[in-house]
Amino acid sequence: MRFTYSRPIRFGETDGAGVVYFSNLLSLCHEAYEAALADAGVNLGQFFGAGAIAVPIVHADIDFRSPLRCGDLACVQVAPTGLAEHKFAIAYQIHHQDVLIATAQTLHCAIDPVTRQTVALPADLQPWLRGSN
Repeated sequence: MRFTYSRPIRFGETDGAGVVYFSNLLSLCHEAYEAALADAGVNLGQFFGAGAIAVPIVHADIDFRSPLRCGDLACVQVAPTGLAEHKFAIAYQIHHQDVLIATAQTLHCAIDPVTRQTVALPADLQPWLRGSN
């Protein structure tokens, strides 16, 4: 499933050169991830709350191609992929107009928050990962 999240870049997200500071693009990807989950009907309060399963990001990377500036409309495409019973990845493409600004990927792993051992992903996440929500 591909989901697109759009919003303008804010002044506070830019650096002294007037372009988006690198870590703020990863924050934008996380906003898009949350919006994609909500659009798929996942209860965000339960998913991100202190429950029986935690799903932390265990790896993130991002490649920059072009700058974003204050006022630019960022469009983030979100494409999740199930990798195993306990983990999934999300590929992101960030565009402004027709220009590819950056690509990113996050890797997520389901764990028991007490034992820190891997567990199966929550059942309500499966339709989203299959693209059938």
